[in-house]
Amino acid sequence: MDDSLMSQDLNLEQQQNLKKQQLKSENKILRISFIGSTLFLLSECLAAFFTHSQAVLMDCVYDLVDLAMLGPFMILVPKLYKPVTERWPYGFAQIESLFIIIKCGLLLFLDIQLLTDSVQLILEGGHIVNAGAVAAFELFISVSCVTMYIVLRNMNKHFSSPTVSAELYIWKLDAYSTGGVGLAFVIQLLLQFTPLSFVVPYIDPAIAIFMALILAKEPITMIWDAVKSLILLAPKEEVMDHIRAETNDTLSKYDLYIDFLDVVKTGRKVWIDVYITQKDDMLSISALKKAHDEIVAKLKPEYQDVFVELIPEIEPLKKLPC
Repeated sequence: MDDSLMSQDLNLEQQQNLKKQQLKSENKILRISFIGSTLFLLSECLAAFFTHSQAVLMDCVYDLVDLAMLGPFMILVPKLYKPVTERWPYGFAQIESLFIIIKCGLLLFLDIQLLTDSVQLILEGGHIVNAGAVAAFELFISVSCVTMYIVLRNMNKHFSSPTVSAELYIWKLDAYSTGGVGLAFVIQLLLQFTPLSFVVPYIDPAIAIFMALILAKEPITMIWDAVKSLILLAPKEEVMDHIRAETNDTLSKYDLYIDFLDVVKTGRKVWIDVYITQKDDMLSISALKKAHDEIVAKLKPEYQDVFVELIPEIEPLKKLPC
């Protein structure tokens, strides 16, 4: 009995140490991202002012929204590692989902606004920008974003969170978009000396429209996932199937069976309630504890914060596996 209690204390201490390391790592990632975003935002604002490019302006606006939302995220992150309480039964996980909805909602609104402005600019005959300067600047920013993405991804190897995933997505998006814009303006430089030079005034707003359409997909997806998290919908079918398979595989070793599986995913946390039944009226508490620990150990690598409850069903199934 003493050895068992000692083992539980060690496991609890290991979990607490792991959470401290994760919090430290996540804070470090967000601080680096904040500093990088600030530097890139300043450079993009200057470039947008001097070049009058819609494409550069779109990058600038996206980075401005990301920076404005990153500050509150940095305050929120330590609270995400606090234990659940009666007042906060799901901790602060749902607040994280709410922040993601606000952030992605702003990005989507600005995306639509810039799309509308670019269409209007084309209808008015387009405009000419310094293609050489824009191309050099965008390609430089693209290389810088790739470097930042690789650094942050390597720091995030051992765990994942919706907040950090959103930041990594934005850096990856910046790398693709700025690289594409840079190459497009290189093409504009070449077109100036061809019979197709008449399309040059439309290239900048056309690039902005293309970027707006491409960039709209991810915020919509993230908003939908965050909404499902807020209203506590069950996760995707493949996630449910995976949890059911892993749980059933463990329970069957103890002659226990799933009667009903209730899975809630909100933010980075996953709550799993497994209503179980058995062949007779005898239920071993020690077997139940072992089954619980094995299920948690199996699911922990897939889901960062997973909470499992095994609940004996009062009314047994009418038909049990033989």
